[in-house]
Amino acid sequence: METDERPWGRYFVLQDEPTYKVKRIEVEPGQRLSYQYHFKRSEAWTVVLGEAVVTLNGIEHIVQQGETILIPLEAKHRIENKSNKLLVFIEVQTGTYFGEDDIVRVEDDYNRT
Repeated sequence: METDERPWGRYFVLQDEPTYKVKRIEVEPGQRLSYQYHFKRSEAWTVVLGEAVVTLNGIEHIVQQGETILIPLEAKHRIENKSNKLLVFIEVQTGTYFGEDDIVRVEDDYNRT
């Protein structure tokens, strides 16, 4: 299984197919991913542990355990763990390309823009 450590936590690739990719993503307490968008994929995020604050095109949404939020193609988005416990969500990517180079970072806490 492909795994990758990031400054905010880690992810595990559960399935990688030509038309979709599935990841298990863990966000450490107090951390958040970059504010970003993609040209070649949309995403669906389902929180399986904890509570997420998702910013979607500038609007914050609280996503509870068991809830899903859809991230359309080219929508600016970020997920944040404001709690003191681990946040875990399942990301399902659909589209034509799933490489990490299809990430356009608008804002990043770790200077990766």
